[in-house]
Amino acid sequence: MSRPLDQIPEHDRPREKLRARGAAALKDHELLAILVGKGTTRIDVMTLAENLVQVVDAKGLDLTIQDLEHLEGMGTVKAMGIIAAIEFARRRIKPSGLKITTPADVLPLIRHYADRKQEHFLSVTINGANEVLNIRVVSMGLLDRAPVHPREVFAEVLTDRASGLILAHNHPEGGLDPSPADVDVTRQIKQAGEILGIPLLDHIIFNPTGYFSFLEEGRL
Repeated sequence: MSRPLDQIPEHDRPREKLRARGAAALKDHELLAILVGKGTTRIDVMTLAENLVQVVDAKGLDLTIQDLEHLEGMGTVKAMGIIAAIEFARRRIKPSGLKITTPADVLPLIRHYADRKQEHFLSVTINGANEVLNIRVVSMGLLDRAPVHPREVFAEVLTDRASGLILAHNHPEGGLDPSPADVDVTRQIKQAGEILGIPLLDHIIFNPTGYFSFLEEGRL
C-alpha cells in the first residue's frame, strides 16, 4: 500500500520523479497518479491510482469509462482522461498489431509486471498473423503461486478470436525455474488449447533480471 502523497518526500513524488528521472523510473500506479491528478477528501490520489491499476490489469485494451467510473474518487471526467490517454498510446505504440517472431518478443510489453509483489498470471492473445491482440491479467496470487484454471484463461482468448496464446507470469521471489504447479498449469492449458484449436505457444516466467521460456527449454 502506498503512502498518501503528503507523506512522501517531495523529491520522491510522482511528478518530481518524472521530471528528475524520466517516466521509466515510475511505477505503474505513480504514472496513473499523474494522469488522475488528485484524489478526494475520502481517498488519496496514490490509493486511487493503485485501485486503478488493478482494473487496468484485468481489462487490458478492453477498458471502458464504465469500468472506471465506479471507483471511489474517479468520476466521469477523470475516467475519460484515463481512457483518452490509453487510446492515444494504443494508436501510437500499441501492443495490438505488434508482430512477434518468437514468443519472448512479448517481454517488453509485460516487463513492468516483474517487480510486482504478487504473482500476476498473464494471457497474451495472438492472431493468425502473429500479431499481439491483447494482454490481460487472468489472476493474481500470493508470493509463490497464482492459481488459474483453463476456463478463466480461454474465456477471454475466445472473445479475442485468437489463433494462439502465450502465458506469462512473474516470480516475485526466488529463481526462474518453474515450480511443479507451473508445469501442471502449462500442461492443462496446452491440452485445453489443443481441444479448442488454439495452441499454447509458450509459457514465460520472468523477473526483473531474466526469464524462463518453456518453449526455448523444450518443455512445451
